[in-house]
Amino acid sequence: MTPDECTDRLAQPIQDVGAAFYFDEHTIEHGKTRMGLDGFRFYFVGRGGVLGEVPAAVVRSAFGYFNPALLEKMWSTGLERAQAEDPRDVARAYLECAYRFAQGRFDGIDVDAFNRAAAAVIDRADPAALVLFAGYRSMPVPDEPVALAQHHAILLRELRGAVHLAAVAAVGLVSATAHAIRRPEELALFGLQDEPPEITDHDRYLLAEADRLTDSTMAVLLGTLDDDDRTALVTTAEAMAARL
Repeated sequence: MTPDECTDRLAQPIQDVGAAFYFDEHTIEHGKTRMGLDGFRFYFVGRGGVLGEVPAAVVRSAFGYFNPALLEKMWSTGLERAQAEDPRDVARAYLECAYRFAQGRFDGIDVDAFNRAAAAVIDRADPAALVLFAGYRSMPVPDEPVALAQHHAILLRELRGAVHLAAVAAVGLVSATAHAIRRPEELALFGLQDEPPEITDHDRYLLAEADRLTDSTMAVLLGTLDDDDRTALVTTAEAMAARL
């Protein structure tokens, strides 16, 4: 499997697997009972908590896409309500939910080759400008194979997401506009419904350029693996996504 083929086939299953636990009922319940947070605030502080206690503007730079006022509200009130002194403790609780989500769902899938290949890509990636990926890479790594596979899926998702956000900035496209083009049905979820971005043909062109830059960057990273490793990444990610 070539790096370009791996890039194309890996993107969607990693997107799906890496985010599937976000609003799972057990994640939401864990956030309420353990952290004192509703599902949305647990998402913001749980995901952004890998950055530590930083201003909302820093979290927004790592997340992209969100209305700054919405992110400010969710981050600041989430920190106030969280039953933890350090946002990274909330992030650890969030990752525990991810590992629990994986247990049972992915049992029976051979994840060993996937874990070896994913770890190689994650370790070799230069974290410069990839803020959220760097934060996640600093978190503790689980030993249990299925939990580790979920951990790697999250890291690979954050890697591609951070690369894409950097690419969007590099081509001169506003992140909210990129989001409105890609996922117009989710404007309200990201707090953009009251003032939806105006979209031009040039904006669509810029997003296509950012997509090409994202894919080419990921292909370089995946090109450090051999064919067997790339195949293992894709087939295992697809098998995990099929269990969702």
